[in-house]
Amino acid sequence: MKRVVVISFFLMVFCFSLSSVIPSRALAGEPTDQVKQTVDAVLDVLKNKELKKPAREAERRAKIRQIVSARFDFEEMAKRSLAQHWKKRSPEEQKEFVPLYTDLLENTYIRKIEKYEDEKVAYVDEKTEGNYATVKTNVVTPKGTETPIEYRLVKEGNQWKAYDVVIEGVSLVNNYRNQFNAIIRSGSYEELVKRLKSKSLKEPS
Repeated sequence: MKRVVVISFFLMVFCFSLSSVIPSRALAGEPTDQVKQTVDAVLDVLKNKELKKPAREAERRAKIRQIVSARFDFEEMAKRSLAQHWKKRSPEEQKEFVPLYTDLLENTYIRKIEKYEDEKVAYVDEKTEGNYATVKTNVVTPKGTETPIEYRLVKEGNQWKAYDVVIEGVSLVNNYRNQFNAIIRSGSYEELVKRLKSKSLKEPS
């Protein structure tokens, strides 16, 4: 696979471009509009010449992290990534795990995001079923190469929050679920937490 994120992410992986394509009004509903708002906000940070300076790297990443965090439901993603192991954890363990998982995704997203220049984001499809929706996009390079990215969303109040991102057919949540499950089965949950704290988990590639 050519390019697989995260994070934050991702993804945001919401944010693999320096300019975005306005979605067709026939396709654009509330989920697409909210995804686009997040993309545009990140693009504004990436296009800021002052924030591109090495001395302001920490500030730039903090701004991106804040934007991405508002669109992702990291607790839901954490639950889905741990799958059956989530219910086995105590409330204290769950409380500890979510920020570790959030940090993993956000850091992965930001590193991926900062590698991209001059790509465009095309919003190609939206499907809504009750409180769930998918927004399909293509990241288009100046040479015309396309990378499909699908955002899976759940409605929380009046906000659509991402609980998974699928890049070129690969689910971010499934990727980490498989990795987490393998670590727990071959070692222990404590070993997984240790790796999260030491940031020694393998990133999607």
